[in-house]
Amino acid sequence: MGLSIRPIPILTDNYAWFLRDEESGATALVDPAEEAPLVAAIEAEGGRLDQIFLTHHHADHVVATDALRKRFGAIVTGAAADAYRLPMLDYAVSDGDTVALGDMIGTVMETPGHTRGHIAYYFAAAPALFCGDTLFSLGCGRLFEGTAEEMFHALHRIAALPDSTLVCCGHEYTLANTRFALAVDPDNAALHARVAEINTLRAEARPTVPVRLGLEKQTNPFLRAPDVATFARLRREKDVFR
Repeated sequence: MGLSIRPIPILTDNYAWFLRDEESGATALVDPAEEAPLVAAIEAEGGRLDQIFLTHHHADHVVATDALRKRFGAIVTGAAADAYRLPMLDYAVSDGDTVALGDMIGTVMETPGHTRGHIAYYFAAAPALFCGDTLFSLGCGRLFEGTAEEMFHALHRIAALPDSTLVCCGHEYTLANTRFALAVDPDNAALHARVAEINTLRAEARPTVPVRLGLEKQTNPFLRAPDVATFARLRREKDVFR
C-alpha cells in the first residue's frame, strides 16, 4: 500500500499527475489543464476524482479545473496567496499547511520564483514532490514574477528533501534541457549517463519523470549552483541559450 503516481500527458508537453491512496482508494489530480484526456484517464482509473491540487495560476496548469470539479465533485486546493487568480478554492493553503489524500499526508511548500504564489506538495510517505514549474529534470522554471534569490532558496529547500524523493514536475522538458546542462557541466559523468537514459526514454515515447531527487542533485545545473549569483547567471544564460 502507499501512493500510486501516474503522469498524464496533456497539451503539448505538460503533465498532470494522477494520484491514488492505495489504502483508501482516494484519488487526486495535480495541475489539470486539458479536460478530455484527463476525463479519459480518470474513467480508466475507475471514474473517481476526490481532489485537485494546484501549484500555480498559469492557464496550462489550471484550465480544466472547473470542468473536472463539476463532473466528478472534486474539491480544489491551491495557494492562499494566489486565490484571487486561481479557480475557486475549497481549501486555500500556505507554507507548512498539510493536505490529506486518504491516509496520505502532504506538506505544502511555498516555492516562489516562477510565480510569486507558486507552491509544491510533498508527500513524505511516498516520498514524492509535486513541484509544478519550480524544478524540472535538468532545469528549473523561468523567473516570470519572482527573483533569482527566491528561486534559489526554493530549489534549495527542495534539495534538502530525501534523495529518494520522486520529483514530479509539470512539463516534459528534459530532453531539451540536456543541451544546456551538458554545455555548462560537460565533464559530469552522472549527467552523461542520465542523458543516455533520457534519449532512450524519449525514443520510446516514455516519460523522463518522475526522477529521483538524488539524481537531480548530481546532474541538474541549477540545483548544483553553490550561490545565488551563480544561479542567477545560469538562469540568464539558459534564457538565451540556443
